[in-house]
Amino acid sequence: MRSLCLRLAVPETCTRTTRLVALMCNMCSRKMAIDVSVVMPVYNGDQWLAESLQSVCNQEFQGSLELSVYNDASTDKSMERVQEWADILKKKDVHVTISENTSDSPRGVGFAKNKAVQASSGRFLCFLDADDVMHKERVARQYQAALSHPKCIVGSKFHRLPEGSTERYTRWANTISQEQLYTQIYTSHGPTVLMPTWFCSRDVYNKVGGFDEGGKGVPEDLIFFYRHLELGGGLFRVDEDLVMYRYHPQATTFSVHTDTIWTHRMGAIQDQVINKWSSFTIWNAGKQGRKLYRSLSKENQKKVAMFCDVDEKKIKKGVYIFEESKEKPKPTVPIKHFSKATKPFLICVKMDMTEGKLEENIKSLNLKEGVDFFHFN
Repeated sequence: MRSLCLRLAVPETCTRTTRLVALMCNMCSRKMAIDVSVVMPVYNGDQWLAESLQSVCNQEFQGSLELSVYNDASTDKSMERVQEWADILKKKDVHVTISENTSDSPRGVGFAKNKAVQASSGRFLCFLDADDVMHKERVARQYQAALSHPKCIVGSKFHRLPEGSTERYTRWANTISQEQLYTQIYTSHGPTVLMPTWFCSRDVYNKVGGFDEGGKGVPEDLIFFYRHLELGGGLFRVDEDLVMYRYHPQATTFSVHTDTIWTHRMGAIQDQVINKWSSFTIWNAGKQGRKLYRSLSKENQKKVAMFCDVDEKKIKKGVYIFEESKEKPKPTVPIKHFSKATKPFLICVKMDMTEGKLEENIKSLNLKEGVDFFHFN
């Protein structure tokens, strides 16, 4: 149940012990520990805020709950909407903290998230975008999971609105196993635990040091995600649909260029995987495989033993000569059929796009994901 500590008057006639107890209770009332802070960055979210804030109001959580909103220089009626809902939420025993950027220029979602976290006081942080909606049991379910997995970013399954939006992506994120939350972190899909479903302890957030504040075009969630893993943090997904993740053209996701994401993915997989290998095979002798090769450091390019493929035309070439290189002679890499290639592999072929043939080929080699191969697609 939610704790309650009343603020008491302290008459001068009280005994020293009584006064001490009363003063301690007063301090408790001023600094009452909050179990969970819902962290909400807002930028021009007026059209969605009512539904999102209603979902905060509907939470069936027995602990103490706080909503911390940071308005990042919105030009619509977002602040008016937040103020309206603040009174409703307080009547539901939800603590409300509102802060904002009063300048004419938004600082970006990473900055807004950090400010909302800094203004909050919860032991645990539940991230909620202003355009998304929580299931009524989201906080309760993820709170229990976070207590059991205190060093993890805890996510959940989700659904998208409109229905059918990013169908492949949604299916992938909701069906990968708990083990694949770690092994498929380098794919183009982004974090295996989806940011709009993140829930974690304040200690996890503090250890990473907050979100990158580079502003528009910076994948602050991906940077935080990789840094968390580098520092030994864990991942866990509650296998229930707890968040409606809205799809619309104004989403900040669309401001991040694919080349930027590629660069961060390459940095992470080289630091965490390739630098530890003595040699490896790139599974794809086509455009994406060659791009992967060119993106490697010079040292790691030398570790590429071969390309492999299923396309006979590519295999018959026998070797790739990298004309883009300034070296003389030009570096060359053999091309072989996947069945004759040597592990470990970086698989640069999109999953779920070959009618199951890629998965069958991988299975035929008795490879262990996360040891013998990683997906990079």
